[in-house]
Amino acid sequence: MEPMSSPAPKRRPVAEINVVPYIDVMLVLLIIFMVTAPMLVQTVPVNLPDVDSKPTEIDPDDSTIIISVDARGFYFIERDEDTPSAMMLRDVLDYAGKVVAEVPQTRLMIRGDEAVPYGKVVELMGGLQAQGINNVGLITEAPDPQARR
Repeated sequence: MEPMSSPAPKRRPVAEINVVPYIDVMLVLLIIFMVTAPMLVQTVPVNLPDVDSKPTEIDPDDSTIIISVDARGFYFIERDEDTPSAMMLRDVLDYAGKVVAEVPQTRLMIRGDEAVPYGKVVELMGGLQAQGINNVGLITEAPDPQARR
């Protein structure tokens, strides 16, 4: 007689969750968001509001330098001259750096023409920041109340 073979061991159910499919889904969603997020940011239209603001009083005796950028993108430092001459960006930055090194509380105000390319003003502000000048303001004009009618 043949010995009786023992029955095959029963497989018990596994009481663990298989997380591999969840990780796969998560990685696919992450890739989708990484691809679509930059496109969403670049296509947002921006309408800047008209804002009434209080004018800043600039005292001529105050240690304030006004740098103007005209419509053609030329830089001017407004001093006591009647007709300031156009300057290169590096000359403006050197001048501002020397003045602020001598008088640290000097404020710099930037007056940009509305037709000047935005990059020209940003380039000036970045150069001033590279010089270690952080006390920079922008001069604007309040909107004309007659223009709204």
